[in-house]
Amino acid sequence: MPTEDPADQKPQESVVPNVETTISFGTPESTDSARARVALSAQESALVQALPDGTSILIAHQGPGSGSRFLLDTDAVTAGRSERADIFLDDATVSRKHAVFERADGGFRVRDVGSLNGTYLNRERIDAALLHTGDEVQIGKFRLTYYASPQSESGQ
Repeated sequence: MPTEDPADQKPQESVVPNVETTISFGTPESTDSARARVALSAQESALVQALPDGTSILIAHQGPGSGSRFLLDTDAVTAGRSERADIFLDDATVSRKHAVFERADGGFRVRDVGSLNGTYLNRERIDAALLHTGDEVQIGKFRLTYYASPQSESGQ
């Protein structure tokens, strides 16, 4: 029986198919579709309807402090981990001085004040942005939904 010399053997070619793979985890949400996804309870709806003209409210629907409500009724409302903040958000993901809600154009705008983790509006990082009813503001792990007074021109 003849034996084959290993030096005479041809190396086998490795065949790698030309395959491209794309994985999708859903479509990105537009700013408009991200608004008003959270249904208000009857009590929350009545609270929003009773807001005086020129005021607004933030309601925590997700994350720590779910169910908490924060009234925006002054020219500037601070939010952060500092106990001196108007809106005290106690979590390591929140900077001591994180964001400020300021009166603007008959409603409010949110402005990041140099936080480490950023401030997000409808899942997009922002420096400052005008708020509209149903917008979701994320500060650290806290997700707050904004509702303007129905009597105000803004947010309708």
